[in-house]
Amino acid sequence: MPRTPDITVPTLAGKRAVVTGASDGIGLGIARRLAAAGAEVVLPVRNPRKGEAAVAAIREQVRDATVSLRTLDLSSLASVAALGATLREEDRPIHLLINNAGVMTPPDRQTTADGFELQFGTNHLGHVALVAHLLPLLRAGRARVTSQISIAARSGSIHWDDLSWERSYDGMRAYSQSKIAFGLFALELERRSRAGGWGITSNLSHPGIAATNLLAPRAELGRERAARGRRFIGALSARGILLGTVASAGLPALFAATSPQARGGLFYGPRGPGNLGGAPAEQALYRPLRSIEDAERIWRVSVGLADVAFGDDTATAEGVASPPRSARQH
Repeated sequence: MPRTPDITVPTLAGKRAVVTGASDGIGLGIARRLAAAGAEVVLPVRNPRKGEAAVAAIREQVRDATVSLRTLDLSSLASVAALGATLREEDRPIHLLINNAGVMTPPDRQTTADGFELQFGTNHLGHVALVAHLLPLLRAGRARVTSQISIAARSGSIHWDDLSWERSYDGMRAYSQSKIAFGLFALELERRSRAGGWGITSNLSHPGIAATNLLAPRAELGRERAARGRRFIGALSARGILLGTVASAGLPALFAATSPQARGGLFYGPRGPGNLGGAPAEQALYRPLRSIEDAERIWRVSVGLADVAFGDDTATAEGVASPPRSARQH
């Protein structure tokens, strides 16, 4: 068995953590480590059966774990708003938010409940709305918000005139756009928190490459077979060759969210060859994430499309592409 790198997670007793996408894979591993460190962990999940299995798995390894489920479908802005309302009614500060959930490369274009291209709407807009709806609790907890992106954000760009890929869908390019947009948003969140005195620390992580369920057969995405290359990725991962494991792939987000050394506005990922696997370390921002102008613009666009607000923030989507036609029909 390959040796898996690890980090020390500080005690998190008295902290409340919310982790999206924690019903399996990387997110489940992150949630388990947070619970083991003493945090109360909230798992917002779309599939209750998988969520219950995740809670059972955490409690099997962490006997005194404080972990609970909430309902969340990031592809529905109404569902995101409902979760926000539920947690605000509970009126308990959130100290850690790890935006980990995502979907990857449906072979054919699909849309969210609100008419946005599925990856842009789920990976990016859903999380934007979640941060907005939880803002009072994040401010109360002086939270650290860690947003999981991908090495797919190394290249590509934002299709400002066709954000929902209505004209020329390409699954991988749309996935890359969703992660670039989300990374830019997270960096702008850090800048606005500093400027506005929100007390929130926002940073980025990426998991490298590991054999997770992102590439598994997903009938709901129109993918009846595993994505091309998954078997090869699994073989390398199992042998500890170049790539990470599911356990090690969660370490950058865990480090970014909990380490006293991690800072806002920085980017953490595996430090092995090609940043594909290995222990977590700070990394240079990918080129598509370096433009402050793009970050400000994606903030304005996203706030407008998700129909949310950030306190006194009055940003709108003026001067940018309109919502997709299907979204305007809702």
